Amino acid sequence: MRLQLAKWGNSLAVRLPRECTQAAGLHEGDKIEAIIAQEGTITLVPDKVFKKAAFLTRLAKLHASMRMTKPVVERMRREARY
Repeated sequence: MRLQLAKWGNSLAVRLPRECTQAAGLHEGDKIEAIIAQEGTITLVPDKVFKKAAFLTRLAKLHASMRMTKPVVERMRREARY
């Protein structure tokens, strides 16, 4: 897709078409990171915000799916490997 740069204050701006933002899951106000490679290519990457509540929910599900094992420390103490 070919885009055009436009003057925006003292900077240049590029307008992203709706198809691009929808495909990337971007919304107004989202932050993106611009990565500039040595050869001069520019890659725009959505800035993933760490969501603590979502992380803790995933962590709780993972913890619930783990089976309980026998205590290893107690066995080591009985076997004099402590």
